Amino acid sequence: MDPAREVDADRIAADPTDVPAPVDWDEPRDHDIALRTKELVAEIEPGVTFKYMTFEGQVPGPMIRVRRGDTVNLRFEVPADDNSDIHNVDFHAVYGPGGGAVDTTLVPGDEAAELSFRAEFPGLFTYHCAVPAMDHHVSSGMFGAILVEPEAGLPAVDRELYLGQHELYTKGDLGEKGHHAFDHGAMLDEDPTYVVFNGEHHGFTEDRRGGIGAAVGESVRVFFVNGGPNQSSSWHPIGNVWSRLYRDGDLVSPPGRYVETTAVAPGTATVGEMELPIPGPIKIVDHALSRAGRRGALAVVDVEGEPNSDVYDPGSDE
Repeated sequence: MDPAREVDADRIAADPTDVPAPVDWDEPRDHDIALRTKELVAEIEPGVTFKYMTFEGQVPGPMIRVRRGDTVNLRFEVPADDNSDIHNVDFHAVYGPGGGAVDTTLVPGDEAAELSFRAEFPGLFTYHCAVPAMDHHVSSGMFGAILVEPEAGLPAVDRELYLGQHELYTKGDLGEKGHHAFDHGAMLDEDPTYVVFNGEHHGFTEDRRGGIGAAVGESVRVFFVNGGPNQSSSWHPIGNVWSRLYRDGDLVSPPGRYVETTAVAPGTATVGEMELPIPGPIKIVDHALSRAGRRGALAVVDVEGEPNSDVYDPGSDE
């Protein structure tokens, strides 16, 4: 292994609490959105570096939130200082050639691409780079989610979170210190080294960046996108259930109720909601358990508050 490289950013993981505010308008409006690509070296876990490809320097890329009927005026850039490869963006929420990919394909240093699209259908949708080597680019971090709220909006909740899963295919072994180069052969064999949430191995756990805060009595909505590029996720909250599950990002049909685990295919986004009646950690995982326990697909929601023995009684300490 080559030694670990000097990092370009101390953190690659998108903040799971960085979610745009809910729609509070009832007439169509325009949104001016800038999206820039950035290739950078960061840590998968301490002592393990990797060259990521990103939207706005984070994994997953920034969550975009609009209302059905709104118009997005997109400015897409591939700056020469931050990129060595061709990039574009395909929005699954767009009617248009390649979801916009045809008209946003840029070589580093090209003049910015500008296009507009109207959000014609509601739901939570993936966006990702879609150049010919899209599997490499998506695996390296180039995916995110766009939320198109129905005209009536979404039911109010106390807290919203944003998580993205994807696979990292590297020439190093799991946990091996050093710089992990991308492994195209492993990608073709669909044999990942890591399967991670928000780009990092167990990033939101006590041993890394800490859990995600929440409180007893709250309701929590999680926006989840599986970038892939190859493997489905068995998405599950340990110690809870998805009390309302909007499968495949479908926000129009009645949600599933009290679902333990749901399949989220690569290139699909899903919305799950939980109630938090008791304190303690909730581990959001890919229930393909070797991925959760070993390869990195686990994040902890730390719920604080008073116990509720009517719901859960841990027994006597004596």
